[in-house]
Amino acid sequence: MYYDKGYSYATYDKDKVVVVDLRSDTLTKPTQKMREALSSAEVGDDAFHEDPTVKVLQETAAKMVGMEDALFVCSGTMANLIAIMNHCNDRGCEAYCGDSVHILLHEQCGAVQIGGVSLRSLRNNDDGTFDLSELRSKLRHDRNYEPISKLVIVENTINGKIVPLSWIKELVSLCKEHNLKLHMDGSRLWNASVGSGISGKEIVSGFDSVTFCLSKGLGIYSFTISMFRTIFSMCSFNNNSLFSHISFNIL
Repeated sequence: MYYDKGYSYATYDKDKVVVVDLRSDTLTKPTQKMREALSSAEVGDDAFHEDPTVKVLQETAAKMVGMEDALFVCSGTMANLIAIMNHCNDRGCEAYCGDSVHILLHEQCGAVQIGGVSLRSLRNNDDGTFDLSELRSKLRHDRNYEPISKLVIVENTINGKIVPLSWIKELVSLCKEHNLKLHMDGSRLWNASVGSGISGKEIVSGFDSVTFCLSKGLGIYSFTISMFRTIFSMCSFNNNSLFSHISFNIL
């Protein structure tokens, strides 16, 4: 049996087999209507903050997750790095994350290479959480020869697992207690939302920033949006300008 697009199930015919590539949700492609919308979109000079389409997109994205500000960027890696550098804006800062997260394993440790931020890993449990007692034990003391504990990073979903909201709430309380910023790599935030039945806004309600990808299952070529609880406009825009120019020079 095979599924012929636009028709019902039919008898197997090797010449009519439709192959569905499920290696990754990043393999989706834009529909014709999406391509038409792209070609007819109203545009402007983003350097002067005059692109109306981007501005509406950013405002909509920020509102969806209850944040004040948003930034439309080229990739999830770029969005995460901008968020980390916004929070860890002093040299010598340290961020904490699970040992299975994308930021640590698959983003060239840009936070270290470019941002000068130390990444300290915590052992991820099977459900995507990490032990809060381990996090407490690894926080730095207020000494001038130690890094500055500044940021905690959570990925949700992580390796297909939805991070429990009850644990997230405990983590939020811990971060407030120790004056730590909290960032979510929410590349697949909407998968977590649909799978749990909890709104994206509620999932990230205690976070200072969150990113989500537009290329994960939505059929968009690339691109990610980074949202911030407090307006980081100038710092974010400056970092975005820096990384955009680096990207264009490499290309």
